[in-house]
Amino acid sequence: MTPLCYKALSLTGTLQRFVSAILLWSVMTAAASAHASLNTTEPRDGSVVSTAPHVIALTFSEPVSPTSLKLTRPDRSTVTLKSFALKDRAVEITPPGDLSDGSYLLSWRVVSQDGHPIGGSLVFSIGQPNADPRGAAADIDWPVRAGLWIGKVALYVGVFLGVGGAFAIHWFADGSGKGLRQIVVILGAGFTGALLSAGFQGLDTVGEPVSRLFTPTVWKAGMATSFGPTVIFAIAALALAGLALASGRGRDARWISISALITAAFALCLSGHASAADPQWLMRPAVFLHVAAIAIWAGALLPLLAEFRRGGEAAGAALHRFSVFIPWAVLVLSLAGCVLAVIQVRTPVGLITTAYGIVFLVKLALLVLLFALAAVNRWKLTSGSKKGEPAAIRQLVRSIAAETVILLLIFAVAATWRFTPPPRTLITEVQRTAVAKLQTSKALADVRITPDRVGEVAISAVIAKSDRSPLDPQEVTVVLSNPGAEIEPIRRRALKGKDGWTVPDIVLPVPGQWRLRLDVIISDFEMTRMEGEVEIAP
Repeated sequence: MTPLCYKALSLTGTLQRFVSAILLWSVMTAAASAHASLNTTEPRDGSVVSTAPHVIALTFSEPVSPTSLKLTRPDRSTVTLKSFALKDRAVEITPPGDLSDGSYLLSWRVVSQDGHPIGGSLVFSIGQPNADPRGAAADIDWPVRAGLWIGKVALYVGVFLGVGGAFAIHWFADGSGKGLRQIVVILGAGFTGALLSAGFQGLDTVGEPVSRLFTPTVWKAGMATSFGPTVIFAIAALALAGLALASGRGRDARWISISALITAAFALCLSGHASAADPQWLMRPAVFLHVAAIAIWAGALLPLLAEFRRGGEAAGAALHRFSVFIPWAVLVLSLAGCVLAVIQVRTPVGLITTAYGIVFLVKLALLVLLFALAAVNRWKLTSGSKKGEPAAIRQLVRSIAAETVILLLIFAVAATWRFTPPPRTLITEVQRTAVAKLQTSKALADVRITPDRVGEVAISAVIAKSDRSPLDPQEVTVVLSNPGAEIEPIRRRALKGKDGWTVPDIVLPVPGQWRLRLDVIISDFEMTRMEGEVEIAP
């Protein structure tokens, strides 16, 4: 067996240990919840209520933390709301006590546990709506979004081409310094991108403009999200890669470069849509392996390009080492990518009906082109380039340069995922609830009708005395009518349960304004009737 074969076998064994280390590190990562989305609101968006609400409730798909709550009054003045309570997935906000008639806009911004801020607005009216207040809603802050995108692309370049390049120099190019200068510059770009991402993450989290970028509270907010650890470990990975390059040749430099690669992959699996998805035991290792495989492949391109441009036997040896390993990297990359795609997109329809799916298809098209170029390099140009054939080397140099450009495009496309929640987090059919608050001098009731549209609905009611102390009625009857549609009263006796009174199966055949009445028998000699109205959607 030739010395070159011995080297290849040694490299394969080392890489097997490397993959084992990756798997061990990946499994040790902590769990996080999915990207949140708003499920329901109370009052309902666009609704008109008769009296000012005592609580404004926002219910999300996952637990969240508010970063900004602002209420715009009918006169266009704005007040910041600071009194709220977190109850599981709900944010219950206490509005000011002096709300008059007219339309209000609640502009909210929260951050989910995967580190991504989301925002929106809720419009409701008291008594009678005035002019549409939606004009007060904040528009997308494009400078902040541009900064987030640029920072993310620079971070990707630093991790994949910089850290991956340091690994390639020591494991494929045998410590050659021919591509050293370019990799050092790329590591610097990655460091800048990491810092830039942290600042703009803070701006996006608290909803501040670019002019506030250097405010300490902005940076504190950005680092307090799950993206903060990503920035810290990414900077550590970039520093380790720089240390590996400064260590020259030898075993120490090689193992420092592996440490840098592992740290970089670990950094990117700490935050983001894919890392936050369930099941965690599968998704985080998949992200880890996906990042590591891309870094090894992408990082090798610039060192190989530098070797062949300057010529020499070392270029052929570096290409051979890369060729031995790259099929395994592509296999890992493909398997991990398939796992991530299936979990994130869920259904084929999501590929064409969501922004996330469209970004995925664009990235996939670029990957197919990249795989095609890699196949041409592997099966057509590698053999001639190893032999030193000038024509094959020229074509290989051009092909590697093209691969590098395609990779940069892939990074640019993938960075837009920061603004596109995956289909798994989108709720296709939110079961909204109509809420009515009824009251007499003897009792009060919170009544909920789910869903708030025509068809079979479930009605629940929590009844208490007028001073909100407990009340245990003997009997409760729910009465619904719709005079406008000439529907006479529909009566159903409610069932007493652990959490109140329920009518599980009543059919409301038409939309519109329905009259709601509760006939409550408090005792053998006492009864009260509470009346109100609810809006049923088509």
